This record gives sequence, structure tokens and C-alpha cells, in this order.
Amino acid sequence: MSDPDELLRIEGIRKTFPGVVALDGVDFDLRRGEVHVLLGENGAGKSTLIKMLSGAYTPDAGRILVDGEEAHINGAHDSERLGIATIYQEFNLVPDLSVAENIYLGRQPRRLGMVDRKRMEADAGELLARVGVNVSPRAPVRELGIARLQMVEIAKALSLDARVLIMDEPTAVLTTEEVEKLFAIVRQLRADGVGVVFITHHLEEIAALGDRVTVIRDGRTVGQVPASTGEDELVRLMVGRSIEQQYPRERGDAGAALLTVEGLTRDGVFHDVSFEVRAGEVVGIAGLVGAGRTEVVRAVFGADPYDKGAVTAGGAAVKRHDVNAAMAAGIGLVPEDRKGQGLVLDASVEENLGLVTLRKATRAGLVDLKGRRETAQRIAEQLGVRMAGLGQHVRTLSGGNQQKVVIGKWLLADARVLILDEPTRGIDVGAKVEIYQLINELTAAGAAVLMISSDLPEVLGMSDRVLVMAHGRIAGELPADEATQDAVMALAVSNPTTEAVSNPTTETEATRGH
Repeated sequence: MSDPDELLRIEGIRKTFPGVVALDGVDFDLRRGEVHVLLGENGAGKSTLIKMLSGAYTPDAGRILVDGEEAHINGAHDSERLGIATIYQEFNLVPDLSVAENIYLGRQPRRLGMVDRKRMEADAGELLARVGVNVSPRAPVRELGIARLQMVEIAKALSLDARVLIMDEPTAVLTTEEVEKLFAIVRQLRADGVGVVFITHHLEEIAALGDRVTVIRDGRTVGQVPASTGEDELVRLMVGRSIEQQYPRERGDAGAALLTVEGLTRDGVFHDVSFEVRAGEVVGIAGLVGAGRTEVVRAVFGADPYDKGAVTAGGAAVKRHDVNAAMAAGIGLVPEDRKGQGLVLDASVEENLGLVTLRKATRAGLVDLKGRRETAQRIAEQLGVRMAGLGQHVRTLSGGNQQKVVIGKWLLADARVLILDEPTRGIDVGAKVEIYQLINELTAAGAAVLMISSDLPEVLGMSDRVLVMAHGRIAGELPADEATQDAVMALAVSNPTTEAVSNPTTETEATRGH
């Protein structure tokens, strides 16, 4: 007899794509009123598994049981009918519709044959209040920030009255305060008997929220352990080996300044920002959400304009608001939104790796395809990109491998100054260490790295110097041996114009330990 508390069971699921075995005999189960963490590296098969539960894919072998009965999920409607709701890492919202319209898309309440907008907005308002987000149901989705978009997705899932809720990296873009709100919602759902499948790369979240953990590696189930299992053992199960050093920074002597920023100002955004980055060093930029970190580096790269100041690379002035001039000066930018700004998702790995060097690879209007393929293959092998081949669409790669492709195109371009904005967001611990080792290789070869991260331990662990921004200004600079979380936060919450320091224990995205 089946367990009456068992909501969902997956037995021996197998799924292949051309040239790739995504899942090979995966087992998983979910009970009422529990949070079951699904853990694994990028590319382990987690996304493929949840897409089967949401109806996007069908298994080649194995079976899915809901309430002890075999279920055939051939689309989103089947999934919803069975009480399964999925919140994807990539938002599934329509920008031009309102918040309420997105929450009830395809399920709008009707009255006399017409959409009952008043009821829809009232119901949406109750859901938004339940998830603790202060936003109007009438607000266009395109006007919302990432954190609020995440909460709208959660409200949408709650509107389905799901018995099984799948959450794929729901905390990746949330501040500490927002994470706590989300955890409170999940705990209430658990108390209401909902089963939650929770996918995260933040290992410290597992013990705080989870009940059980199933680990997937290379498309196979490799273990099921209690959520209280230590992080070292979880990492070993995930990657098949121990990771001795989480932040393996190899510091050397800094050389000449490769990037100099002087008095950079954009009215209302950032003011009088000055710093330099030298050959062979990593300079981290820390600060609270809204401090102006991303805005400054986008201006340095020429993607956004600035009103005053100067940028110099390799001793030569870089023309303002000119991306081509910045690239010609040896500056590269890995943006925080790798899918929206760093990749052409429907192009191949080879085409994405060659984006920056396309002009150099073109002769008489024709692209040297053989040369591009050879260099792309060399970089892909150097970075260890896991793929079926250079022709694979980059959309189908895992997050960590997509990030390697974004960085790889700048390696092909021989960028001497590499700006990394949130380089490991949404990436598993094994891929993070691979990115860190790549940073070491770049600086050892004489390149300079400017790194922005909201993961404060990452900034402290990988930076030779830390610049702290507050209210659009540089509030201070700390060498590696003086850069502690308390010291960074004291500067991050200060007012650089008055040198008044607020409570350094304020919880924000910058204080979150990953």
C-alpha cells in the first residue's frame, strides 16, 4: 500500500536529448507538509526533472505517481490539474500586463461572460499581501524590480492552491529580509500540508528550511540525507569530491594600473567615483542594493552615459558612452544578467564565444568559420564547458556553463581588464570554484579583474582590495587583511558626504552570507 502522506513519487526516470543523457534512473519522493531539497551542480539534471513535473518534457522511461496513482503529464494543464505549481528561476511573466493579469493569466474570474477585473484585482491584492510585497495589482509588471517579480511569481503559484510547489532557486535575487519573508511563507505552506520541492545553491538555507535532501549528480540520484547534514558532506555528494578551499584566491604582486577611473559622475546616480585596478589584482566592489555599483561599471564599459569624469585603460583615454572604444581598449564586461545581456540564447556555443571577435574573424565580408571553430573549441576545453558540442544552443546549457561562455568570449578577445558583475549568481559551489580558479589564471597572466558581488563572503575571499559604495559614492577602500564583514558594512551604511555611520548590523543583500 502507498504511504497516505506521499504526494509525489518519481521512479527510475530517464530522459535523453541528442548526444546527452540528462537523467538516468532518478528516484525522488515528496510527502505532505515537508520541504524536500533537490540539490546538485548546474547540469546535474534538476531543471530537466522539474520540467517533467510541469509538463514541458515527457520521460523516456520510468514513471511519475501522484497520490499513489501513475500520472501522465503532457502539458501545463495536466500539471495544474494534479495540483503541481512550478516557480522557475527564469520568470514566466508578461511585461505588458498588470500584476493581477499575470497572476490569473488564462484563469481570469468572469462575470456575465466578461472578465471580472474588480474581483481579480481584489484577489490578487490578498495574495500579494500574503507574500508580504507592497505593490499595486494594477502595476505593469515591466515596472517592477527583480525581487518584486519573484514575489509576483510566488503569488501566482499560490493562486493555484497547489498541493505540490516546486521552487527553482527562489532566493537567488532576494535580499536577506526578503529571504526571511519567503521562508515564512514556505513554513506556513508546510504547516498547511503543502509539499515543497526546493532547489537552491545556498547550502546554509538547507538546514534552515529543509526536511530532507536528495542529491543528483550527472543525471543520477546519488543519495538522500537529512537536511541537518553538514555542508562538507553535501558538497562531496554534489561534486563527487571534497572542496578544500571555498575561495581559493592566489594573491601576487600588483603591477601597473590597467584601469583608472577619475571623478566619474552621473547626476542622481553616482558622484565623483575614482579608483584604479592594477595588473594582477582583483578589486571587489561591495555595497547595499541601490548603491550604484552596477551603474558605475556599466558607465566604465560605455554601456551607459556619464556626465563628468574620465576613464583610462592602459594609459589611454577611453571615449565615453562607446562600448566599441572600451572593447578596443581591452575592457570586457560580464553583466549580472547573463541571459538578457551576455548571451544570444538561441545561438550556438560557438557563435556566442565568437561574438566579441566576430569583426576580427571577418575577411572581405566572410567569417573565417574554420578559425572561429578552432579558437572556440580551444576556449571551451580550457574552461571545461560541459556541452554536447559547439553547435549546441547556449540556452540549453546549465547556468554555470553559460557563465563560462560569457567569460570565454572575453578570453578570446584578450581582454586585459575584465569586469565581473555578480559572476557566480545562480551557480553551484563546484562551478563557483572553477570560476574562482579562472580569475586566478587571469590575474596570474597579468590581467586586472573588477568584481561586483552581493555575496559578501565572496568579495572578502577573492578580492585583494575592496571598494565600498554607499549612496552613489565610494565610501572607503579596505585592503584584504582589513576587509571584514563588520568593516565593510560600517562603510556600506555610511553617508560618504557627512561621514555619519549608521547601525552596521543592518540586514541587506550585501550582508547575506552564502
